[in-house]
Amino acid sequence: MTSFKGKTVFITGASRGIGKAIGLALAKDGANIVIAAKTTEPHPKLPGTIYTSAEEMEAAGGKALPLCVDIRFEDQVKEAVKKTVDTFGGIDILVNNASAIQLTGTVETEMKRYDLMHQINIRGTYMTSKYCIPELEKTENPHILNLSPPLNMDKKWFANHVAYTMSKYGMSMCVLGMAEELKKKKIAVNALWPKTVIQTAAVQNLLGGKTVMDKGRTPDILGDAAYKIFQKQSSECTGNFFVDEDFLREEGMEDFGQYSEASPQDLMPDFFL
Repeated sequence: MTSFKGKTVFITGASRGIGKAIGLALAKDGANIVIAAKTTEPHPKLPGTIYTSAEEMEAAGGKALPLCVDIRFEDQVKEAVKKTVDTFGGIDILVNNASAIQLTGTVETEMKRYDLMHQINIRGTYMTSKYCIPELEKTENPHILNLSPPLNMDKKWFANHVAYTMSKYGMSMCVLGMAEELKKKKIAVNALWPKTVIQTAAVQNLLGGKTVMDKGRTPDILGDAAYKIFQKQSSECTGNFFVDEDFLREEGMEDFGQYSEASPQDLMPDFFL
């Protein structure tokens, strides 16, 4: 089994939720976790900052580098990559997790929100990958993981929130294209998506509150799935659209009760599956 001790993992949006859960799963192994996110001051509705996340990473057994980064801005991404390399000597894994969401129709979607989703979800993922790839090329088992859904051109996934779907599928298209482009460099590029609702601040505040939260799983399931993906040989595991539960079952896991208090039949499926 591959250990991540001393490996450097650059995670966008790791101050809370799924990004933090992935970081913690690797920090327990002694990894260096770069928390590239915007939240530096506590928010009344969004728990966690880059600094509290860093404290948790180090308490778990890793080393942490909290960096205030807005991935919409090229200079901030370039500087964050430089600080990472200066601090830890390189980058072994990139997790493109940062994302903006608004589930509204075409008329109801304000253009500033459209722009935000596309700047963070597509452009931010593309740009962060662009600047991390030269460092990933230098390492032994490099991985890029995008938190984005399997591509499915069925109109039902677009009809109610076309702007958001376009932005998330843009992240998935990065997987499709970069996996093939980077094969010769032996850099794995994969996607990971939850089979059920995940208990995050977005669900709590925007997507149904406690009623939906009670039907979801903790972000830890994605942390555990990402950990196992990164153990795969990058030259042999690329271009995949992994779904957390399905992938973990293939890896031999049978008991998923640790991730939710809800019974299996009460879990709410993710709306992209």
